[in-house]
Amino acid sequence: MSAGVGAPSGVSRLVLASRSPQRRAILEQLGIEFSVQMPEVAELEEGPPHEVALENAYRKAAAVAGEGSGGPVLGVDTVVSLGACMYGKPIDEAQARETLRALSGRRHTVISGICLIGEDGRSRTAAESTVVQFRPLDTALLDWYLSSGEWRERAGGYAIQGRGAALVARIEGDFLNVVGLPVRALLELAPRLLHG
Repeated sequence: MSAGVGAPSGVSRLVLASRSPQRRAILEQLGIEFSVQMPEVAELEEGPPHEVALENAYRKAAAVAGEGSGGPVLGVDTVVSLGACMYGKPIDEAQARETLRALSGRRHTVISGICLIGEDGRSRTAAESTVVQFRPLDTALLDWYLSSGEWRERAGGYAIQGRGAALVARIEGDFLNVVGLPVRALLELAPRLLHG
């Protein structure tokens, strides 16, 4: 992957290569104009968490850029890491319960990889890590959270911006990274996004 972002923002609108409504909401909150194209890619599921997040972000951005998106493309991937174990999106409620039990009372790391591919085909990447400390989760709290269905389609099985806030004791780092898009890292990579 090479450095450089292509045309200045404002020439073409950003294309978000993601299904995530949280990422859309963060870009809207910042006032960044964008469109959405959902990538179809095989995601890496094993390996060092930083590398997995960066590779998956690149794969998403590259898949959409390869379709002739007409603007700079942003790919993002978020993983939850507890030591060497990674927790992606649970496939069902039983797996969500198992994940949350593993995280209960412990510190885990939320890692997001971002990849921006410019209209010239050059890519730039960055990663952000946030440490999240969970409260001890008893059965009643787990049952309450899982019954909400909020765990669906969430890395680590929780959404910190929703009911999942009740599971968290504290965080160290970028809150929006845990939601799904590390704004500080994105703006360091592409400060012109705010001037489009």
